[in-house]
Amino acid sequence: MSRATVLGTRALNRATLARQLLLDRADVPVLDAVAHLGGLQAQEPQEPYLGLWSRLRAFDPAALSDLLVRRSVVRTHLMRRTVHLVTAEDVLAWRARHETMLRQRVTGTYRRELEGVDLAELAAAGRAVMADGEPRTMSELARAVAERWPDPGPRPLGEMLVAALVPMVQMPPRGLWRTKAGVRNVTLASWLGREIDPPSTDGSDPVGQALVRRYLAAFGPAATADLRAWCGVAGLPAAVKAVRGELVAFRDERGRELLDLPDAPRPDPGTPAPVRFLPAFDNVILGYDDRTRVIDDAHRGLSVTGARFVLVDGRVAATWTVEDDTVTVTPLDRLSRADHASVAEEGKAVASFLSDHESHRVRIL
Repeated sequence: MSRATVLGTRALNRATLARQLLLDRADVPVLDAVAHLGGLQAQEPQEPYLGLWSRLRAFDPAALSDLLVRRSVVRTHLMRRTVHLVTAEDVLAWRARHETMLRQRVTGTYRRELEGVDLAELAAAGRAVMADGEPRTMSELARAVAERWPDPGPRPLGEMLVAALVPMVQMPPRGLWRTKAGVRNVTLASWLGREIDPPSTDGSDPVGQALVRRYLAAFGPAATADLRAWCGVAGLPAAVKAVRGELVAFRDERGRELLDLPDAPRPDPGTPAPVRFLPAFDNVILGYDDRTRVIDDAHRGLSVTGARFVLVDGRVAATWTVEDDTVTVTPLDRLSRADHASVAEEGKAVASFLSDHESHRVRIL
């Protein structure tokens, strides 16, 4: 395709659905799906299960729980300083590249409280406390170093240690299917038996280049601002420049340059899109700076409130909740009769999945 080719909103929507496994449910192992998606947003522990159910054919929640127990996937602070479910291989490769961003975001939140705290000293103290391999809550870790730094308070100290300074994972049973458990942290190195990969020292930034390719595989075509919105890492222009020769370029209707992998799927804009129920904070919404390919600007604010969305014809058309085994759908605009029927049918399947096939109750307001 020509570099001047303009991709309309519907073309971008169908490309996104295809990359995100939402156009057709995929028949791939759970671990491969987590890797392909670049991880799943997971601060709400049960939401990744719904995200994978909406994307994979015959998804078994026990398979994801097993991957967590076997340490093949982990729950950790990574992209945008939020908790993500990512493969062990990816977190070991990516964590160092995200560290500056993680520190900056925690410091930005607690700038006054952490003023004067030597972060290198704090990191060393945190590692010393965690060296025994015992899991600790964030509060327990903060209290263990509070004698040396009494002024900031436990929350700023704990968040800086757990989310930024010391690479950590949240241990199971946190995040297991239908399991309620508090957060207990252990170091990545003790949990996975290996230190994170060191940052590049020759200026080549292979990890940054890999992030560009992986992002485009799961989210492209996309602008560099979209890439930054997904990972939170600002220092990727050099990585984009290094791989640009491998990529193809388009324009969106606003004139922004969009980059993509040459052989990645870009379906015909007329391709039918099935109804899909998304979990809270799904990256198909949050993984872009310009989210209009999936959600109208008028509803963008809902995407950071934890609302669960229903996609109709590939776009956000409703929110949904579940209570007492009943899925309740609240349309954002009037649904056609055909769309109403499709939403009800998929809602029954969601209710069945969440209730272990005991309920098919759906209510559309």
